[in-house]
This record gives sequence, C-alpha cells and structure tokens, in this order.
Amino acid sequence: MPAAPDFPPAPDFVTPKRALISLSDKTGLIEVAQALAAAGVEIVSTGGTRAAIANAGIAVKDVSDLTQFPEMMDGRVKTLHPKVHGGLLAYRDAPEHAKALTEHDIAPIDIVWIDLYPFEKTVAAGGGFEAAIENIDIGGPAMIRSSAKNHPYVAVCVDKAGIDEVIAAITTDGKTGLSLRKSLAARAFARTAAYDSAVSSWFAEQLGDTYAERKTIAGARLQTMRYGENPHQSAAFYKTGEDRPGVATATQLQGKELSYNNVADTDAAIELVAEFDEPACVIVKHANPCGVAVGPDLLTAYKRALECDDVSAFGGIVALNRKLDRATAEKIVEVFTEVIVAPAVDDDAVEVIKAKKNLRLLVTGSLPDPLSGGQVFRSVAGGLLVQSRDTARILAPDLKIVTKRQPTPTEIQDMLFAFTVAKHVKSNAIVYAKEGRTAGIGAGQMNRRDSARIAALRAQEAAEKLGLTESLAKGSACASEAFFPFPDGLLEAAAAGATAVIQPGGSIKDADVIAAADEAGLTMAFTGVRVFRH
Repeated sequence: MPAAPDFPPAPDFVTPKRALISLSDKTGLIEVAQALAAAGVEIVSTGGTRAAIANAGIAVKDVSDLTQFPEMMDGRVKTLHPKVHGGLLAYRDAPEHAKALTEHDIAPIDIVWIDLYPFEKTVAAGGGFEAAIENIDIGGPAMIRSSAKNHPYVAVCVDKAGIDEVIAAITTDGKTGLSLRKSLAARAFARTAAYDSAVSSWFAEQLGDTYAERKTIAGARLQTMRYGENPHQSAAFYKTGEDRPGVATATQLQGKELSYNNVADTDAAIELVAEFDEPACVIVKHANPCGVAVGPDLLTAYKRALECDDVSAFGGIVALNRKLDRATAEKIVEVFTEVIVAPAVDDDAVEVIKAKKNLRLLVTGSLPDPLSGGQVFRSVAGGLLVQSRDTARILAPDLKIVTKRQPTPTEIQDMLFAFTVAKHVKSNAIVYAKEGRTAGIGAGQMNRRDSARIAALRAQEAAEKLGLTESLAKGSACASEAFFPFPDGLLEAAAAGATAVIQPGGSIKDADVIAAADEAGLTMAFTGVRVFRH
C-alpha cells in the first residue's frame, strides 16, 4: 500500500480564493455565486451552470479556461484534466506539490460544489437503459473524491446544505475551518458511495443478477432518534432508494418524533392493511397485529378491530387503508394510541387529532402494493441477509381441500382472511378469524400448540368484554402460517370452536392431522405455501 507522505500539518483555516461549481439542480445557485463573488472568490464552472452564473451578471470562468482544452464527446470529457485535479489534489504546503503547481501553471481550487448527474431521478422516472447510462456521472464523482481526499485544503460540498455552511463560514470569518472541511469530506464520500451503489444495483437489475457478487445498500438519514429499541441503545432512521409507500416516505402531520419501535410497528401495520380491498383497520403492538377487521366504512372497521383485543391495543399503532374521517378519528383518540397512519386524512380529522398533541399522524399518499417485488434485508453479525419480499397471496382456487367435509363459502372467505393476517404475524402464528375480522391471534411462540392456546384465550377474553356467551373463535376459521407438525395444535383450534382450518401442509404427519380434522368434523384446506415471518 502507498506510504503516507511526510506532509506538513493541515492548516486549521484556509482562505478560499477559487471555487468550482457544477450543478444539475441549480436551486440557490445565484445566491451562492453572489456570496462567493462578494467574498472575493473566483468562480470556475461548466456548461449550463457557467451560463446561469454569467447570465446573472456574475464573473465566472469556464473550466476550459483552466484546462486550455475544449469540452468534447458530448460533454463526457471536460474536467478530467491535470489542471483541474492538480488544483484539487495539491497539498499546498508540500514543497514538491507547490513546485508542480508553479511549473504547470495550475491554480489551486479551494471550494467545490457538485451535485452529480441525476441518475437516481432518471431511473425513478422510468428512463430507458441508454438514458440511465448517459446520466452516470464520471467527472463529478472524480472531482468530489479528489476534493474530499484533500480536505486539509478543499471544502467539498455535495448539496445545498453543505455550501450553505461554507458560505456562512467565509461570510463570518473569511475562512473555512479544518473541522468543517473534514465533516464535508465525510459527507462527500458517503454521497459518491450512495451514487455508485445506485448505479451498481440498477445495472445488476438490468442483467437479471438479483443476488450480485457484491451488494451495497445506501441510505439517507431521515432522523437521529433519541434511542433504539431500548434507552441504552442509539439509533437512526434511513431512507433507501426504494420508492415504496410507507413509513419512510410518509409525511408526519403532527405528534412527537417517531421512535425506533414506532417505525418498526408502523411499517408492519401499513403493510398488512394494504392487503385488503375493503375499508380495513389494523392495530399493531410490538410488530404483531392484535386486531384486524374490514367493514363497510373505516369507523366500523376500527371498532371491530379494537374489539378483538382492546388490552393490547393500548399504546398501539392504527393503520387504515382509506382516508381518515372525523368520526373514525374521534373514536381512535378515545384510546391511547402512538401512531395513526393512513393514505390520506380529512381536515376535520386533523382537527380532532390536534387535541392529542403527542399522537403521531402519518399520511402515506398511497398504499404499498402487496404484490410488488423488491428485496428486504436483515443484519446478522458480520453479514446481511437479503431476500425477496413475501408477495404470496392465496385465493380460493388455490385451496386444496383435504378433509371429508367441504367448506362453506363463508368458511372459505374466513380462511382466506385468516391466512392473509397470519402472513404478517410472527412465527409460530395462529389466527382465528370470522366474518371479516380476527377473533384471536397467537404470535411468536416456540410451538404451534401454544400459539393456538393463546389465540383462543384472546378470543374468549374479547367475547367476555363484549358480553357474549360464546368465544369469538366459535365458528371461526383457524389459519396457521406453517404446517401443523402434529395434530395437537389443530385439536386446540377445534377446542376453541374453529370449524375450518387453513395451513400450508407438507408435514410428514399430514395424514395424522387430516384424520384428526375429520374426526373433529373440521374442514381443512392446504395452501401449499408457507408464510413464515421471523
């Protein structure tokens, strides 16, 4: 590896004399150029950026004035030149560097503001292959990296926030400080890394290389959180380049900042509620749904979801798949709720929720498509697990009835509803459902029998609170997200009052489980699809 040269110490402060600006998004350009000119900083620029500055009556040099070489090849070659990179990389106080600057008539560059060709926007807008290729910036990243490497002398900015900090510094002191230049350099390297990540991910996708040899994931920080899952853990929230409606893309209309757990729970809630075509409500607690229901309207759906488990709903997340109206908002605020998330909100509903100043209200604009692809990630020690998003959806024609008794149309509907919910419940998962709502949910147990028992307990408690003489699980459909390895879990469902069972099948004990279902008078469908959720 190259040895570190014996350079003099980096100066604490640098008085900038020259700035290089090259922008795709020219928002704020003229104000910045005016400030630089007022500070006596010479401006060098390229193409449209140079023209915009000149048209504003501000003195500006074309980069070709430095290089004495014209732009060529449709602008692909203009800044890749020693007169540019020498001015960026020269360590001014190193005698050999200073000598080279003089001998080759290279002017040092002290400030760089570059925002790169809009590759990500081109891809997001549906640009074709050739358009995407043309929007891969080469000279920009090279100049950014040169500047960031030479941060002892160069202040490099990759966004408006960065150049604003530089302008504030030179307006106040006439200089840039070393700590600022280091901070800007770190951000610059992060930007070029994210840019290269976007390009490499897109290129692999074009080639159908779903799991490329090298995988990079870039994120832009949305929020530094007060803490993580627990108060002794630090945390931050990042947005990736995935354009999927949800908590990362939502607008927060009011309430405290989202916590780490709020984000995780809200994501789970919005992904589940998007599964339903009818007006639906999902209430989530600790990443598991505790109540799910559909109805003719949101108010009815919320009431039915709350009735499933109003104890767990306390301090939970409420997700809706329709515009939140005033009547539903008034009902929701009767219960302590951490977050409400919906695709849209009526002004009247906003007024209702304002009375609960800490209640977080998120608007997503639309709902995530349960059938759209994409990848999901999980970190492990020293590594990263990557898999395709679970887009499984079971419809009535997919069911294989394996028992003697055939299901009624109502039982089929209840089975499909229950299995849809089970897909979003931590394994091992058992869900009882009836008439478009959950009756009881058992989540995350080490064996399926215990999940069935817990779900039955929830259903019984809910019935008692509603003043019913029979459990909500009576006459319900029971969904298991994976096969029953033994008949015991199924028998717990039968004891709870379920009349129909839906499960993937595939156990070596399937014959025993089917026989137990027949003996109990149950109808049972196999899906052939497992929907584990860990």
